[in-house]
Formats: sequence, structure tokens, C-alpha cells
Amino acid sequence: MCSKFVRSSILIARRQNGKRLAVGLRLCVNQSGNRMDFESCGDSVHDINMLTVIASESYKGFVADLQSDIKTVLYDRPTVATSEYFKGKYVKVDGIPTLIDGASADMIEFYLIQNGYVDMKRKITDKYRTDVAMNTVTELPEELKPMAEGIHMLIQAVYDDSVLDSMFSDGHETKVRDNPLNDNFAKAEFQALWKQINHKYAYTATFDSDELIGKAIAHVNDKLFVSQLQYTATIGRQKDEMNEYEVERGASFSGERTRTQTLKHAETSQIKYDLIGKIAEGAILTRKTSGEILKGLNTDKLYMFRNNPEEFISKVIRLIKEQKATMIVEHISYDKIEGEYDSIIFTAEKRAQGFDKAFRANKAIQDYVFTDGTAEQSIERRFVQDLDAAEEVCVYAKLPRGFHIPTPVGNYSPDWAIAFYEGAVKHIFFIAETKGTMESLSLRPIERAKISCVKKLFNEISTNKVKYHDVDSYQSLLDIMSSIN
Repeated sequence: MCSKFVRSSILIARRQNGKRLAVGLRLCVNQSGNRMDFESCGDSVHDINMLTVIASESYKGFVADLQSDIKTVLYDRPTVATSEYFKGKYVKVDGIPTLIDGASADMIEFYLIQNGYVDMKRKITDKYRTDVAMNTVTELPEELKPMAEGIHMLIQAVYDDSVLDSMFSDGHETKVRDNPLNDNFAKAEFQALWKQINHKYAYTATFDSDELIGKAIAHVNDKLFVSQLQYTATIGRQKDEMNEYEVERGASFSGERTRTQTLKHAETSQIKYDLIGKIAEGAILTRKTSGEILKGLNTDKLYMFRNNPEEFISKVIRLIKEQKATMIVEHISYDKIEGEYDSIIFTAEKRAQGFDKAFRANKAIQDYVFTDGTAEQSIERRFVQDLDAAEEVCVYAKLPRGFHIPTPVGNYSPDWAIAFYEGAVKHIFFIAETKGTMESLSLRPIERAKISCVKKLFNEISTNKVKYHDVDSYQSLLDIMSSIN
């Protein structure tokens, strides 16, 4: 049994700080001092020599790391050209990494069988090697021809892995390394829009402290619940035998069981918290106001601090912010301050999404637009498709998180900046926020307050030509635009 405190593999020889380290399980010995190896134990060797690891990370994280390391060691080079070997790999099509799905993988395997390029065990035959050398390889089916170069590189990698050096082979790498600004960014229409919105602001908000204290106390007493700390123990066993594909799929562990229990403190924690200070800092209040709110809480609510101090602090801050949010919108004002955003904010973010998940745009300031949500037809995905196809739209941008408007309840980053053709619509410059619902009551109080603050900035306070609204579709944007003065 051992405890694992670092994210390095157990059982796998690794290189650390320039030195090669071999870590693993020392084989057991019996009372006579004989080693319990395969020769003395036979098939029961794995039952006797079992390493139990108490990991300081999650079970899923530990297993994922271990399987990744095992895969690195086992996967020196593929030896057979099966459908499973091709499935999930990426090949380049016109310079773009393209996924080989299950159907394509099956088609590749059938092609190899049909042309005598693999034997019964799916090992590459001399016939394929000869045809490659003579440049007489049979053409792939029509559906696979765009991927032909990459497919043949994969086939050849079964007997010569050096051909993989120039390929995208890691399906988990960021597929879009660069998504630079294109010619649309330089359009006069977008530059005019960018000039209108490229400002930094500071806000001033006034509210009655006594009113906030009273409302916050009532809201916290009504809504606060802090759960006791719990821990989950997950137990699983690595299979005695596994192949590289099981490791790749994360299926090399079996018999997974979990047990969740409440942590019962044997002694009071010695960690000291500046409770008043933490809440004042998080809710952006004075220490005096923070202290008055805590003094007004019911005893049973205040004692919830002992269950889980961190959760107590974060939830009290959120509940105070919710009440604060409902009070500030009517009493907020904005002023421009020095400073502008550099255009680099559009390209600074590196997305984990791949090319195949991005929207290929024609009117955006970047060739690829990454939308939020995992669904194929999410709200943002449908919105950008309609936006890009609309004749009245000249150019638009998906605004990065680096572009934000400050509010008393946190910074707010709108989704879209849109420039319409002059004369096509009522307002040619528009800032839009895509939401799943147009019902304000369905939004969280803090989110609702942020939107209200930005509406007030663009639609009431600011003298520029830009208007703002939250929308749930491109059509709703057109409908709302006509109603804004």
C-alpha cells in the first residue's frame, strides 16, 4: 500500500528532473523468503501482488493519468491495421485536421482486406509495401479520397512509425492554434464600430446602507444552507490483461465502487478566518456593513459557518450580492476613463475546441467563430449562422472575455458587436448578448443586474451610436432594434 502525493505514474518508469526513475511494486515474499512471482504462484500472481494506491487526487484523475502513462509505454508502435486503429485519429484535409469516424475506419479496413493489403491477422502484407514502392497503390473509395494522403501515412506507420512525424496525431490538442484577424477587421464599418465601443469605464453607484443591511439579513436568513463536508472514496481494480485500445478508451479499470460519508470533526479546526473581511471583500462592502449583516443573522444560520467555512463565506457573499444587485441599477452612473483595448484581445484567447466545432464565418473579423454550448444547434450557434447569412449585416465580432464592462456585482462581457449596412436597419451599431430566454425573471439576480447596468450605459448614459440588448435569436434582435430609441 502506498500514498500518492505527486502527479506521476505509479508502476511506470519515468524521467523526472533529468533523472530516470523506476517506481513500482516490489514483489511479495512468503514466510520462507521465496518471491511470489509467476513461477511460484502461476495465474494467482496478480491477486497476491496487488498495489493499493491512496491517491491525493480524484479517482478519475488518477486513473486517467495512469492509463495515459501506460499507453505511452505500451504504444511503441501499432502492429495491426484494424478499424479500431484508424478510428478517432486525425488526418489533414486541405491543411485542416479531420477526424476519422467509425464508418470511415471500417471502410479503410475493408479496402485493405479487399486489395490484399492485410493478412488474416490484419498485418500489412508485402503486396502493399511493393505497391507503395512502385507507386501503384489501389485508389481509396470515393468517400475517402480527400483523406487519402493521411490514411496512407497511417497505414505505413504500422510498419514505419517515422511517417507520423509530420502528422496531427493527438486528438486532444488544441486544433486551432491561431485564429488571426482577417480583412473584415480593417473594414471601415467595423473600425467605426470599434471606435465607438473601445473605451474603458468606471462606475459610481449609490444606495442606502441600512436598506441593504435589512434586505441582506432577511435574504440570507431565508436562503442560506451550508452542507457538511463530505468525502467520497472510489475503489477500482486495474485489469490483469489489457490492450492499447482499452487503455486509450479508459477501460482498463473495472469493478468501480464509491462510498460517500459525512466528515465528522474530531476536533475544532485551528484555521482562523477573517469572516467580516472576507465577506466585505467579496461583496464589495465596508467592514462595518459586513459586520452589521452578520450580527443580524439567526443563530442557526451563523452556526452553519462551522460546517464548512469556505462554502458559508461564498454563499453569504452571493446572497448579499443578489440583494445589492436589485438596488443599484437605478442609481448607477458611468464615466469614461483613460485607456483603450488593444486588438490583440481578439486573438489572445486559446480555445480547447477543435476546428470541427468552430463556425466557419464569412462576415466575422476572424475566420472561425467559437460559440458557447456543446449542442450542435445551441443558441449561439443558431444566432451566428443567421447573423452570417443576413444581407443587412456588414461585419461582426464575437467579443472576447478580455472586453468587459465593470458593474458593482462583477465584470460583464457582452457576446457580439455587430455593424449593419447603413439604411438597412434603425441602428447600425449594436452590442448583443445571446441568452436562452428573454424572460428576465428566469435569469439569476446578479446576471439580471449586470445586463441592466450595461443597458443603462449604452442605451441611456452613453452619447455614442451603439445600442445594447439581450436576445435569444437573430430575429429577436431585429424585433428589439426597432423598439429602441
